Amino acid sequence: MALTEKERHDLKKFIKELEQYRGRHTEFVSVLIPAGYDINKIINHLSQEQGTATNIKSASTRKNVIDALERMIQHLRLFKQTPPHGLAAYSGNVASNEGQIDLKVWSIEPPIALNTRIYRCDKDFKLEVLRTMLDTREAYGLVVLDRRDANIALLKGKSIVPLVKTHSEVPGKFRAGGQSAPRFARLREGAAKEHYKKVAEYIKEQFLTYEGLKGIIVGGPGPTKYEFVEGGYITTELKNKIIAIKDLSYTGEFGLEELLEKSEDVLASEEVASEKKIMQAFFNKLSKKPGEVSYGDADTMRKLQMGAVEKLLLSDSVDDARFDEYEAEAKKVGSEVLLISTDTREGTQLKEMGGVAAILRYEVQD
Repeated sequence: MALTEKERHDLKKFIKELEQYRGRHTEFVSVLIPAGYDINKIINHLSQEQGTATNIKSASTRKNVIDALERMIQHLRLFKQTPPHGLAAYSGNVASNEGQIDLKVWSIEPPIALNTRIYRCDKDFKLEVLRTMLDTREAYGLVVLDRRDANIALLKGKSIVPLVKTHSEVPGKFRAGGQSAPRFARLREGAAKEHYKKVAEYIKEQFLTYEGLKGIIVGGPGPTKYEFVEGGYITTELKNKIIAIKDLSYTGEFGLEELLEKSEDVLASEEVASEKKIMQAFFNKLSKKPGEVSYGDADTMRKLQMGAVEKLLLSDSVDDARFDEYEAEAKKVGSEVLLISTDTREGTQLKEMGGVAAILRYEVQD
């Protein structure tokens, strides 16, 4: 499954905090509990490991491991049962100077269900499983074509990733002197079919074995897209993955952007559509009812603290400290926090406006 921007932000922040620590010996404890696994079994296992740790020769390492395990056990006992997605927990003495004690414990219920059980003592915290969750594997295939050009791309998360651009040998609409109209028409039809075959082959190369492909959306001006889809050029397996065919005014990169715009009905469950919709609502209010929105640090924070903010829009370019400050204020007044990616055109505009904006609960006259 693809993560929401908020889930991605929270997970990246968690990983970043733990990445900064390094142990002097194998004394950092990492525990991953799979979804559905009995947390009491893990607690019992860690208690046994405490006994085993008494055999560690180094007195300081032995103490740090036993203390980290004890802190972990105490923390896990706070949970009545394993959270629905499992639990990733970490503990250790993170003091920068040897001989000092700064024992900490962290845990997170990951946004994707864990299916791996890990207990590890090492010089660093084992974060690989969490890092893999940041990789957006699910995607949609995008195909934009007419009789002259075709572009194939992936929609990964909110980013359009270009894959293939191709141009056909279909002659223009006007025949050369001396050519008969029927012969010219046959030449054009033959070249169009070759173009379709080539595009279909590129689609097969890019999408047939792509793991996590949720569907394919095809678009283009005029009837070409229907000729292509219904003409028997695409393999049945890939044709069955086509979830929408859209009429477009453009091809090329503009066509891909337009296809994304016109596919919001199909992508309604995807974050890219909801993000674009909320940003479009913001810009619409900004142009028509500017008193119902806010942007920029000082103005938005002031209206947030007034309790006037309904939806707080934060760019993913905002640094963690600033994000945390806004999130804390939003919690006080019950404002909804939405993290907006810079992968979309609207998200880039928000970044250029300072990275902070809001849709208000009511009009505020400055």
